[in-house]
Amino acid sequence: MKIYGVLLLGMAGALAGCKSVAAPKPLDQLNAQEMQGHAVFQAQCARCHNDRKDAALNGPALIGIYKKPYLHSGAPANDERVTSTVLHGHGLMPAMGNTIDQQQMDDLLAYLHTL
Repeated sequence: MKIYGVLLLGMAGALAGCKSVAAPKPLDQLNAQEMQGHAVFQAQCARCHNDRKDAALNGPALIGIYKKPYLHSGAPANDERVTSTVLHGHGLMPAMGNTIDQQQMDDLLAYLHTL
């Protein structure tokens, strides 16, 4: 009976650990491109998405976006799908293609990889 309880506690701890996300790279350690991406995020994304904490705003939190196999939409968490979502929108997220250029997109992706 005691072993069963220990096993249950171990499984519960393992399952709880699956939801935790590693901390993002500290802002003072970002390189120049990542800092530019942070600026793009603040200007274009921060009104709807949290980046450095795991709490939704109008859209899902983006902390750990590349540390999970899938985006909130179910699409693979890779640069191609993230770029498509940003440029063309998805669900309630508006398309940002007319407000962001290629360099800003590259910088934003670099920053999102630090989360």
